[in-house]
Amino acid sequence: MPRIRSKSVLALALAGALAAAATCGCSKSMEPLPRPDPVQQLASVHSTPLAGCAPSGVFRGFDRNDYPGDSTMRSLYGTFAFTGYWLTPPPGERSNTWIGKRDTLRQQGWGFLILANGRFDKEIVKAQKGGTTPAQLGRKDAAVAVAAAKSEGFPQHAIVFLDQEEGGRLLDEQSEYLLAWTEAVAASDYKPGVYASGQPVPDGPGKTIDTVQHIRSLVKEQHLHEVAIYDYQDACPPAPGCTLDSKPLNEAGELDLTVWQYSQSPRRPEITKACAKTYAADGNCYAPGFPSLAIDLDAAATADPSSGR
Repeated sequence: MPRIRSKSVLALALAGALAAAATCGCSKSMEPLPRPDPVQQLASVHSTPLAGCAPSGVFRGFDRNDYPGDSTMRSLYGTFAFTGYWLTPPPGERSNTWIGKRDTLRQQGWGFLILANGRFDKEIVKAQKGGTTPAQLGRKDAAVAVAAAKSEGFPQHAIVFLDQEEGGRLLDEQSEYLLAWTEAVAASDYKPGVYASGQPVPDGPGKTIDTVQHIRSLVKEQHLHEVAIYDYQDACPPAPGCTLDSKPLNEAGELDLTVWQYSQSPRRPEITKACAKTYAADGNCYAPGFPSLAIDLDAAATADPSSGR
C-alpha cells in the first residue's frame, strides 16, 4: 500500500474458538509463498490447532485493495485467520469491492483488520487552499469511516485503522489531519488505529525517524487518545519476506504493535534484496494456490486484530 515521502479448499474452523483465541502455537511449519505444494499445504493447515496460526505464535492475515471473491476467501481461510477490510475506496481506487462482505466473511470464520483510506499531503494542502483546514478534513473523513463501520455492522469498540501512506516525519498539515482523524474516531463508538511506516528514514545529521515513532511522540506530547499501530515494515531484515513463517511482532523494530505488515506486493527492491528469492519473479507475493492473487502479508497477536467479529 505505502509510499515513502523521502523517496509504500480449506475447511471452516470453529468460529467461536478462533475469535476467543489470544495466542497460538503451531508445531509444524507452513510452505513458503508464493508456490506451495497444494497437498502439503492442505495437510499442514489441518495439522494446525488454530486457523492461521504461525509457528512463531502469531496469527497470519493478509490485505489487498480488491475483494478476491467469496469462494477464494473461503479457500484462503485456514491458511489465514484475518483479512484487511476496507470501509472506503482503497488508495488510488474510485470504488470499494469489500463493502457488504462482512457477514459472509464472518460466517466463514474470518477475523478483521478494518481499514479506512487517508489523504496524501497534496490532497490536504489542496483542501487547505480551498478553505478546509487539515483538522476539519480529518474530522470529515473520520465521520465517513465511522458511518461506514456502523453500516457494515462492525461492533462498538472495534479498531479502525487510518491508512497513512506517506512515510517519514509527518509534515505539520499531515499530523494535524491524522490526529484530528484519530481523536474524532476516539470520540465515536470505535477506537482509532493508524497504518504507518516503521521503516527508518534520514532525519537530520546522523539521525533517523520512522512514522510510527513520530505519531507516538505526538500522541504522548499532546496527551491524546491511545492509537493502535499497524506497522508496515517489509525491509529484510527484520521482515522475513514473502513467507507464511512470520516472525513474532516484537522483531518488527517497534514496541506494542497490533499488526505487522511484513511483506508487500510488489516488493520494494531497495529494502528487500536479502529476501528477494521469497517473492515471485515479478516482485509480487501471491496467495498459496492462487498464482494470480497478489497480497500483502500481515501478522497479529490475535485472530481478530480489529475486534471486528
